[in-house]
Formats: sequence, C-alpha cells, structure tokens
Amino acid sequence: MTSTRGRIAALLGAVAVVAGTTLATPATPAAATDRPGGGITGQAPCPDAPEFTCGTLTVPLDHSGAVPGALDLQVAVGGNTKAPKGDLLFLSGGPGQASVPTVRQMAGKLEPVLKDYRLVMYDQRGTGRGALQCPGLQEDMGSSDLAVPRKQSIADCAAALGPNARFYSTADTVADIDLLRRALGARRLTLDGVSYGTIVAERYAFAHPSRVARLVLDSVAPPGGFDPLDLAAMPATARVLRAACQATGCTTDPAADLAATVRRYGNGVQILSALTGYEFIDPDFGGVPEALHEAAAGQPAKLQDLFDLVHQVVDAAPAEDLSQGLHSATVCADARFPWGSTDTPVEGRAAALERTRQRLTAEQTWPYDPATATGLGSLLVCLDWPREPVPPIPPAHRKLPDVPVLLLGGDRDIATPYELLYEQAKLAHDPQIVIVPGAAHSVQNRAANPAGRQAVYDFLLK
Repeated sequence: MTSTRGRIAALLGAVAVVAGTTLATPATPAAATDRPGGGITGQAPCPDAPEFTCGTLTVPLDHSGAVPGALDLQVAVGGNTKAPKGDLLFLSGGPGQASVPTVRQMAGKLEPVLKDYRLVMYDQRGTGRGALQCPGLQEDMGSSDLAVPRKQSIADCAAALGPNARFYSTADTVADIDLLRRALGARRLTLDGVSYGTIVAERYAFAHPSRVARLVLDSVAPPGGFDPLDLAAMPATARVLRAACQATGCTTDPAADLAATVRRYGNGVQILSALTGYEFIDPDFGGVPEALHEAAAGQPAKLQDLFDLVHQVVDAAPAEDLSQGLHSATVCADARFPWGSTDTPVEGRAAALERTRQRLTAEQTWPYDPATATGLGSLLVCLDWPREPVPPIPPAHRKLPDVPVLLLGGDRDIATPYELLYEQAKLAHDPQIVIVPGAAHSVQNRAANPAGRQAVYDFLLK
C-alpha cells in the first residue's frame, strides 16, 4: 500500500453511516452475546468530549475462532439517539490512526448532517490505546508509508508482532465493523470512506452487500489495496505539479525539472514522499517548482529544505496517532506485490522485485524512474516481512452493490490521484463523481474549497 495515505491529513480517514441504531441495548441474536462483540460495555462520558459517550467493543483476535484471544476497541457515540437517518460511523485512515481522540473535531466537520445522523467513531484494531508498537519502525517512518526504513527496524517489528500479525488485515477490520453494527442494533450501513477508509468501505460492501445503503468514497483507493509500486501517483505528479504551476503563475516546467533531478540524484523516493506530504501543507505546491528547478541545475538546498519541512510538520507521529506496526501488518497482509503475496517464500522476493524493475518503462514511471517504484518504504517493509497466510482479496472487476455511490476527489491529489477514482467508478452501477478544483488528498477534511463537503452533505441528506 504505497502512497502517503497514512499522513496526518489523510488520517482523518473514513466515515460510515449506520441506519436505525441504538447504543444502550444491542439488538443482536442471543448467540452473538456469547462471543466478543455482543455489546458495548463501560459506557461513560468521553473524557475530552463529554457530549459523547465512550465505551468498549470487545472483538475476537481471530474471527475464525481457531486462535483464542480478544481485543478491546474504543468507541465514541454522540447523544442524538433519535437521529432520523441513524448513526454516522467515522472510520480512521492510514491504516493505523486512532479515531476516538478526534471525535470532537469530526463533529465540527460533519455538523450540517448531525441533526439527521448520530456520530459514532471507533479505534480500529491495532490503533489508539491498543496501538501495535514497533519503536524502530515508528522512528524511521512516523506517519509516512513511503519513507525507507532500516532493515533492522523491519525485522524487530515483525519479531515483536509475531504470528498474530496476520490478524490485522482489512478483512479483520471489516469483520469488526459488522460486530459493531450488531452491537449498535443497526440494520444497514451507509459507508463513507476517505483514503484507506475507501478500501474498508468497499470491502465491507463486498462482504455484506445487504447491509449497505449508500457509499461515499473520498480520495479513492482500489478495494484490493494500494498499488505497492504507486504507478498511478508517479505520472499523476506531472499533471498535478503543472496544474499548480499554471495556477500560481510559475514560469518553469516542474515535471521536467523533477525528472532531471531524479536522473541527477537518484532521489525519486524522497521526492515522491515529500510531495505526497507537502500537498497537505499547500495544495498549490508553493515553492516546489523553484526547488525542483534549482535542484535540476545542481543546487539542491531548497529541495532539502522541503524534505526537512515535510518530515517535521507531517511525518513525525507516535504509534498512538498512527501505528506503523499496524500499518505494516495490514499492508503486508492485504497487498499483492511483484513477488505475489506475503504467503510467498521470502527467499525469492528480491529477485522478483528486480525483474519488475527491469521491466518497468519510462512511460509508466516518468517523471520518476523504475528505481523509485521498486524502492518505496511500504514495499520494502513487506519485502522482508516473514511469510504468513493472507486473506483473499476481491476480484478486480467485482461490482459494488446497486446502491447510491458518491466518488469524491481533488485535482491536486498525488497520494490517490483522480485516475484511480475514475477506475473505481466503473465498479458502481450509477456513480456520482465530484472532482474539486484546487483540492488535494482528503477532500472532506482538508479542502479549502467547500464544494466537496457540500456534495457529501447533499448526498447524505437525500
């Protein structure tokens, strides 16, 4: 899963709307209360947002029941118990970010619909209080999923998580959501996903089509997971930088300068990582054309300043904010790589990756190079990840349920460029598409242009 989907702006995540729910008395079958997930316990006012009720949803570590153990997931619920359109469940992105600590912030973002919906948020497994801890990997990558970690950090993380790492896939998160739905007494869900949340939303729709009423997909990623080579983001960088350059009146060609810089320094991974972080700071990419133009001419000081700024402002994050342990466990379980899946023997993976690098063309990777595609952080984490069984992923062209679908994107988004959005629109029966000018990643949460948020409000309140 490569792109900076885990970064702070993207981490504001995804939303799911649940129809017809209550919190206090779960309407679940008796059998459901005999196993984790039968209810939400320990309800009390949330410490930092007392207008919300916090509690715990207990779910099985292994939903098949073969491996014993349980996980406690934190849940926060608004007080609008009579909301006519039911509950609005906010799912965090990354993967790896906690949700409950941001409940008040999200209530402000979603205020126009909260007379009709009750806001519900929960911390996905492996996040927040239960964050998977990998200190070395956290230091190396922070909230980035493109930064290149040390091999020792990868090995230490895999050893710390052990064989239970396989229980932190998107499939496990989808199963947790259905237990939450049952604990809330919900009949159907309307899912609104942002970035990684779009994967969760789509995967839930595939797994439980009769439980879905509508879908909002913001900053769209494929349901099978992000492309570990990031072959959509690389060519999209040229389009995005040129559009931003034109809007701000710059006089250079930032895409050509980026290509020249990569040829000169071989630093494509650093540049792609920095740009997918910088779009959250400034979707006009102010100063970037100048930095690339000077670097292409052999003066990289301003480009290095850009790297440092993104690292300080965007990337640095503790595991409680975004767990790199959870991020790595999920990506390695979900993704399909040049060597296959994480169920492929480790010994042959590097050779398969090198064969892929040799086959990649300039057209696929420009203005970067093939070494950029095969050198991204999340891919390298999974290159050395221990072999483990992996869950199946949906077929590439499987249709979403025949429900209303809104697909939302920004024309300045490099992390999940709108080319991916149009591909995913083919999976919907009658999609509504909104591309917001001047907006980067995570439109609902970050865009200065209110058109995207208004489109979501209109869609949810129909």
